Amino acid sequence: MRSVALSPQAREAALEAMASTELDVLVVGGGVVGAGAALDAATRGLTVGLLEARDFASGTSSRSSKLIHGGLRYLEMLDFRLVAEALSERGLLIERLAPHLIRPVPFLYPLKHRGWERLYAGAGVALYDTLAKASGNGAGLPLHRHLTRRGARKIVPSLRKDALVGALQYYDAQVDDARHTMFIARTAAAYGAHVATRSRVVGLLREGERVTGAEVHDLESGATFKVHAKQVINATGVWTDDTQSMVGERGQFKVRASKGIHLVVPRDRIRGDSGLILRTEKSVLFVIPWGRHWIIGTTDTDWDLDKAHPAASAADIDYLLDHVNDVLEQPLTHADVEGVYAGLRPLLSGESDATSKLSREHAVAHTAPGLVVVAGGKYTTYRIMAKDAVDAAVHALDQKVPPSVTDRVPLLGAEGFSALKNSRYVLAARYGLHEARIAHLLTRYGSLIHEVLDLVVADPTLGHELAGAPDYLRAEAVYAASHEGARHLEDVLARRTRISIETFDRGTGCVDEVAALIAPVLGWSEDQVAREVEHYRKRVDAERESQKMPDDETADSARMGAPEVVPLR
Repeated sequence: MRSVALSPQAREAALEAMASTELDVLVVGGGVVGAGAALDAATRGLTVGLLEARDFASGTSSRSSKLIHGGLRYLEMLDFRLVAEALSERGLLIERLAPHLIRPVPFLYPLKHRGWERLYAGAGVALYDTLAKASGNGAGLPLHRHLTRRGARKIVPSLRKDALVGALQYYDAQVDDARHTMFIARTAAAYGAHVATRSRVVGLLREGERVTGAEVHDLESGATFKVHAKQVINATGVWTDDTQSMVGERGQFKVRASKGIHLVVPRDRIRGDSGLILRTEKSVLFVIPWGRHWIIGTTDTDWDLDKAHPAASAADIDYLLDHVNDVLEQPLTHADVEGVYAGLRPLLSGESDATSKLSREHAVAHTAPGLVVVAGGKYTTYRIMAKDAVDAAVHALDQKVPPSVTDRVPLLGAEGFSALKNSRYVLAARYGLHEARIAHLLTRYGSLIHEVLDLVVADPTLGHELAGAPDYLRAEAVYAASHEGARHLEDVLARRTRISIETFDRGTGCVDEVAALIAPVLGWSEDQVAREVEHYRKRVDAERESQKMPDDETADSARMGAPEVVPLR
């Protein structure tokens, strides 16, 4: 599959194409489900447009626990179908669709009670493994095993001796969710989809009762134009109800937002070679290995404030620290927290007053002629959600359309990844980089690594580390803008890389350097560079301030101190 760059020029061409022809399908929303729907439709031979108001994955899809998993806790809710479906998708992603982006990760489940708990929890993880094997995908993941307390503490020495009597270890998988979503969108573009970010749908076009397209505001140029389409798919997640209101329809179901926050701490603050899954009074808590860091999360609370920038309060942070410190020999403090991020789960409402008990199932409906809505679901099952949404759209098209093939369509970067992984020593010698650097780049770009390294060949200074963010090369910032659709500093620092949560300064130490690197690619003037840097610093300040606030309302008010960046025109 040929690679396609999501360059500034490609964005302009996509907008022009969408404005000048009637599409078969227009997808609104550039999260994982919207990107997945665009890929599904494009690989069925349909003409497709994908519009995102901000950046790929800028909402829920960049702020998850970064796990590709069946959802062990859903077994306890007896939701076997959801778990089996998610485990099947997990296997597909690891083995075929995105082996460069998805990798296995072990988890330790500490047991606190002798006898019955080992039997109860052991039966659960045994069923989990059985469902995974029955799916026919992902059989290569190690099976669970039982551990004594001593065996568990050999794997995670930071566990308090009195915090467990034994443990179970099982395997799931993890992903950089924002990069994965971007790769899906980029793969859709490679199959012919017209893809554009910073393009906000401000209204839906109608002829009588039928929805026939969308009115779009290009946030970069200020222009407004119309996109005509035979079918529109609303994949806007927690904004589903807002999008539905454009046609005066509340829809057949309501989406409720549940806030989940995560903390990022340095790897050396918890000594261990496995993640942890801990039971809380409300749900479960994960401690997840993340390169040179740990991700700790998550919370599960109702949220009805600003959807674009959900804020983490001091109470949220204290909740996570208190619960993880219950099992650690050396407690974590606020000073250990490098990064904090908050996301909103789009839950189908109406089943329970508690968000932790709302359904993670998804729903698809034709809420008006020409308009399909897809909502709910889990990150792991995005492909199924996308397929179901396109199936619904295709049903209303007056033409014969092939069935979905996305279970057999690897993402860009997947083809040849295993061979390159085996050849990382050769690549390291060829490009003059350490083999560990090559290994890291392969997990971010897969077989597209050559496109990044070619930038280094052309300009050896791009092979240097970013100041203050040594996990990333200067070339990666340039590539984010030239090939991966990044339009603003926040796109690069928060989603193409994870510098905004992986450094104690939240990326402010390298913001000037990154701005200077991407400015020529994006055609920024000196004034725009200054504006971008100022906005990013204000964003960090506002987030830090919100995290000192005692509750959601005051945290939300503080976070709103940094508005969206607006390009100079």
